[in-house]
Amino acid sequence: MNTEQHILACIDGSAVTESVCDYAAWYASRLNLPVGLLHVSDVPASNRRDLSGAIGINSRQFLLEELTQLDEQRAKVANSYSNALVKDAKSHIQSSFNGVDVKIYQRHGKLLPAIEHFNSKNRVIVMGRRGEDHKDSRINIGSQIETVARASSVPVLICSEKFKTPNSYMIAFDGSKTAIKAVDMIAKSPLLKGLQGHIVMIGNDDATSKHSLVMATEKLTTSGFTVEAHHLTASDAVDGLLAFQQQNAVDIIVIGAYGHSKFQQLFVGSTTTKIIAKTLSPVILIR
Repeated sequence: MNTEQHILACIDGSAVTESVCDYAAWYASRLNLPVGLLHVSDVPASNRRDLSGAIGINSRQFLLEELTQLDEQRAKVANSYSNALVKDAKSHIQSSFNGVDVKIYQRHGKLLPAIEHFNSKNRVIVMGRRGEDHKDSRINIGSQIETVARASSVPVLICSEKFKTPNSYMIAFDGSKTAIKAVDMIAKSPLLKGLQGHIVMIGNDDATSKHSLVMATEKLTTSGFTVEAHHLTASDAVDGLLAFQQQNAVDIIVIGAYGHSKFQQLFVGSTTTKIIAKTLSPVILIR
């Protein structure tokens, strides 16, 4: 087993933690890599503003000492919680996926710096999103997911529902450089080989886009993948892609992540974000 890389599973103890563990373990088993369980504790210090104008020196000193003790207690509780969480997560993976090695990483601070600390080892990052985020038509997928996806040079898998062993996948293809890169990465990886594949393009009736779809399909086929190409018409690309997914019971969606800058997204929106927000299926983001 290659121990230089891992599938980094970001867990926080929320309802989606088990899903994150399972999809990370499935990914790891397909690539013959270990899972790296990452839990980040972010315990802010108490607000210790200067109260010298309101209370006496002795009183202020006493309160600061109490705040220090409270901070120490909170940190101790956070550490105990983190220890229990990663222990339970490791036990869950090892009981559900035979032969998958599990590493444990615990850090303090913010999530993105913690992930970037392991950049040289990260093959894939797996993150969870709470199911209630689906209910808001304004599309709130959580700033951490978008922040990590924009900063990551490796694929990011987003999941929210109970694990189901994938049997099929769909590549959302638009002929862009990001979409072509996604196809290239899939062709070089054993992750989806053996699964029924679909490469789907909505609209884009120009000759260049049609040629790109043909070339992408040929690349996957010659690499040993079972894949079908679909060029569909729909008034909205996101609705068309998700309708195809539901009609064909596709288990995983693969999409090029955030082709537009955040500034551009304010005006044109993000197909990536909309798909993540509207589907209950796992999504693999590739930048």
